[in-house]
Parts: sequence; structure tokens; C-alpha cells
Amino acid sequence: MIPLRDSQPSLNKPVVTGCLIAINVFVFLFEVSLDAYSRDLFVHVYGMVPARFEWSSLITSMFLHGGWMHLIGNMWFLWIFGDNIEDILGRWRYLLFYLACGAAAGLTHYAFNADSRIPTVGASGAIAGVMGAYLRRFPHSRIVTLLPLFIFFTTIELPAYWLLMYWFVLQLFSGVGDLSRAGVREGGVAWWAHAGGFVLGALLVGVMEQKRPYSTRRELNW
Repeated sequence: MIPLRDSQPSLNKPVVTGCLIAINVFVFLFEVSLDAYSRDLFVHVYGMVPARFEWSSLITSMFLHGGWMHLIGNMWFLWIFGDNIEDILGRWRYLLFYLACGAAAGLTHYAFNADSRIPTVGASGAIAGVMGAYLRRFPHSRIVTLLPLFIFFTTIELPAYWLLMYWFVLQLFSGVGDLSRAGVREGGVAWWAHAGGFVLGALLVGVMEQKRPYSTRRELNW
């Protein structure tokens, strides 16, 4: 299932969300401009490698991506869900929130894979935090979703709580499956990082949200 758009309008332009997308795209274009050796070195230096953990890598790693689909998927989810969270937090709080969720995701991955020498990259953990915040703040928003049915595609509207809880449970089950076969250490998707970012985002948004009149921030129910 691929979310296409949501029903929740934002009151302000998503400036920080747009800047984050632009920075991620710029860094990825720089990555692909490098030769294979330099690109691998770049990823190993700025990615998060649990076996030689560095605090700075919790931030730098979230601006690297492993391929075009990795980048496009992450930025698409950030664009759909990020504007509303930026709207209710305010720009500077939202930026801190985003970085905190990404760092928490990296620490969660480290906790489960402390001896891994494989670089972990991507904004997925930070964006998972945005999705967790969206679930808590706009659970009844409607998400227009692309649904594949064998060789055909159709669109349906799903409540945000259904789509986002489905995504979160999928991360948990996939993470447990990876642990049972030590798959995380062989590379692939950092499922536990996603779960960690999601949980922190759901918790943190209640603390960081700006106190504004409810009438200007109410959720649209359809």
C-alpha cells in the first residue's frame, strides 16, 4: 500500500519539510556523482556503523540513502506526513523533533546490532517519528492509498490510524523475524530503527506541540 495524499490541510507552508527534502536530494546527488570506491568510503565515514559507533553519525547517516527508490520512498512519506507535524510544532521545534527521532532510531538499531560493521543510512527513522506523531495527532485523517490488486491498481481512503498502525506492526514483526535469523547483521532494512523512531515521535509530539487554540488545530473528520 502506497499513501498518495492525506485529507488534513496545513495552515502554513512546510518550509522545514521542503528544506529537509532538498538537503537529502542534494546529498544523494553528490553520492551518485562519486566513483564506486569514493562512494563506499563516503558511506562508511558518514553512515552509522554500530561496531565503531560515533555520536555524530546519528545525524549524518539520516541524510544518506542507499539508492533512488530508498530516497524517493522516504521523501514521499515525509512530504505527505511532515507538513502537518511541522504545522503543529512550529519550524524550529519540528527540526529538533525530526533530528531527535532520527537519532533515537539510530540508537535503537545500535542496541540490537552493536557488533555490526554494515553502515546504516537513511531518513527512515526520522520519518517514522513523523508518522508516529501523525498517528497520535491526526488518527482520523483520511489517507488516499494506492492498493495493488494482482496486476491492477486501485485507490482507497483509509483512516490514518489503520494505515500507520499496520505499518508499525509490520516493522515489529519484521524486526522479530530478522532477529530470529540474525538477518539484520547481514544488511537490509533496519526494522527496529523504524520502530524506535515511531515510538519516540508518538511520545514526543505531545510534549513539543505548541499551545494554540484548539479551534485552529482541530483534526478534520470525514
